[in-house]
Amino acid sequence: MTISKGTIARYTEDFFPEILQTRKYLHKNPELSFEEYKTAQFIKTELKELEIEFSDGYVKTGIVGIIKGKNPGKKTVALRADIDALPIQELNETDYKSKIPGVMHACGHDVHTSSLLGTAKILQHLKDQFEGTVLLVFQPGEEKLPGGAKLMLEAGALKNPKPDIIIGQHVMPGLQSGKVGFRQGMYMASTDEIYLTVKGKGGHAAMPHQVTDSVLIASHIIVALQQIVSRNAIPFIPTVLSFGKVEAKGATNIIPAEVKVEGTFRTMDETWRKEAHKKIKAICESVSTAMGASCDIEIKPGYPFLINDDEITKKAKTYAEDILGKNEVVDLDLRMTAEDFAYYSQQFPSTFYRLGITDKKGKNSHPLHSPYFDIDEEALKTGMKLMAWLAVSFLNET
Repeated sequence: MTISKGTIARYTEDFFPEILQTRKYLHKNPELSFEEYKTAQFIKTELKELEIEFSDGYVKTGIVGIIKGKNPGKKTVALRADIDALPIQELNETDYKSKIPGVMHACGHDVHTSSLLGTAKILQHLKDQFEGTVLLVFQPGEEKLPGGAKLMLEAGALKNPKPDIIIGQHVMPGLQSGKVGFRQGMYMASTDEIYLTVKGKGGHAAMPHQVTDSVLIASHIIVALQQIVSRNAIPFIPTVLSFGKVEAKGATNIIPAEVKVEGTFRTMDETWRKEAHKKIKAICESVSTAMGASCDIEIKPGYPFLINDDEITKKAKTYAEDILGKNEVVDLDLRMTAEDFAYYSQQFPSTFYRLGITDKKGKNSHPLHSPYFDIDEEALKTGMKLMAWLAVSFLNET
């Protein structure tokens, strides 16, 4: 029996009121990365009520639900939602405002989780009408290195059964609710953290000849490092090197003995990424040495770049147009932000798409990680409906 778009749409409408309350509950009760114990318990309770099998305890709070259709060994599609929140104080005034001081779902992970629970309800009701298996991946720690995706994979969360395809979605402020966006190929950047400590000789600012000016040297290093992008990067490989924190604990008349500098390096080519790390270290060492100081350098490798499988993404976009309408599906630009879904994309054919959350009047367009972040709640319908449709469409392919 073929599952119709109308059936998916009907179940979406039926389950929407409950999923809306789920999202509000999750938004009111956010938990930081790798501390999502109550969130995980809530998810497990929901899966139990739906009589969906699951395994848990991955990276402490990770959960993988499993829905077996007819002929479950034919093909496996994994659907992923991240469950962690951010260390941000919410400034919205709503009845579902975060009640946890300094913690907020400001990146939409409450939306991803509630949407996937809605998708689970739909698919559980239809499991006798599709071929294969669906994995429901509720993943902790997307917002914090080394990334919950990496740790879930290392823990064997997706080994049995191994997915043939994995699909993820992420909210997108500025994209109208009801719309989604796709991009084939490279989509999001790798991300590395850079920590520099420039060590000189501190002293009185009025006697610069008696000190080794760590502030001046750190400034030269930051300027010199800009050539990594402007003169060393291959022009057609997207590359960003930015520094957002400089800490010099001196005063108007004190030159400190050391200065700490923190930044990020992002690109979309693994060979160039490794080469750039070497160049960063070489420039820091040469500039500091030439000016009579030293520089401790730590580069923490973060998430790899995210690549959307060409064939899978092309099909997913077509399926999305089928159930949402062509005008509701847009093409996305490259992004230099990062996502730990990239770890999945490096191992399995995958697609990671964007979910519009801004209403027609432009409300709910505050950026991700804003203390005013919120969504048009109608977006939950699109999220749960599309994921369910993508799952059954891929599973029922001949």
